[in-house]
Amino acid sequence: MTNGEATTTTCDGLREPDPSDSLRTFGAVVQGLREHAGLSRAEFGELVRYSKHTVVSVELGRRMPDSSFVERAEEALGNTGALRRAARHLTRGEPGLAAWFRRWARLEREAVSLSTYECRLIPGLLQSEAYARALCDNELPPLEDHEVEAVIGARMERRRLLWERPTTTFDFILEEAVLMRRLGGLAVTRELFDHILEVASLRNVTLQVMPADSEYHACLAGPVRLLETPEGRTFAYSEGQENGRLLAGVKEVARIRRRYARLRSQALSPQESMGLLERRREEL
Repeated sequence: MTNGEATTTTCDGLREPDPSDSLRTFGAVVQGLREHAGLSRAEFGELVRYSKHTVVSVELGRRMPDSSFVERAEEALGNTGALRRAARHLTRGEPGLAAWFRRWARLEREAVSLSTYECRLIPGLLQSEAYARALCDNELPPLEDHEVEAVIGARMERRRLLWERPTTTFDFILEEAVLMRRLGGLAVTRELFDHILEVASLRNVTLQVMPADSEYHACLAGPVRLLETPEGRTFAYSEGQENGRLLAGVKEVARIRRRYARLRSQALSPQESMGLLERRREEL
């Protein structure tokens, strides 16, 4: 699970949200104008007819201000128009998405191609709901119920990309060892395999397995993702414990593209991979 305030990676980029950048920025503008006007939070609260606690929450980016707050704050702080203009760009934090993962998630929604190599777990876009819950059950520290639901909701919403973007190509390379793990038990694993087989049959999805007995491996540095934007630009994403990195440097991304391309040639073909997955499913 990748997440805003830093957590482990088991839930693949997901957990409870931090305040969005736009909320924090808006709050900083409110605080700056208030302090410039020489008003305490309590005094400002009286002027805008909101409690001091609400003012604190807005200034810290924890609360989405409603239109009344924006209008009254604008009037109380000089009618410069700054708050009205800033309010147009406000967005809430994305529930279940880590702060460091959100930009990648936004790029995913517009990408024309997505490539994923995973050696730790089934990638989020391929996960069944029961498997995602099993991942959350293994989180440390344990998640609260509302955090689990936020994670599951965000995961299932992200997964819709596979069906909603039929002209986007999705390529996955999974380590065979990932398919051998029985996270959540046999029933969860059977459902997971059935789901992966269904997804892998889509025209825009290609699945390959990296065999455990391979003598060669181009991505020993760890899991990685690549995407191409409609403008032809390529980004990479690398994730580890407590963090994730969006990579945009031309040389950095080019190295990862070469590694991924070599790994595709080392992995089983899509047909062989589907056969392996079907045999693993029959063995359960």
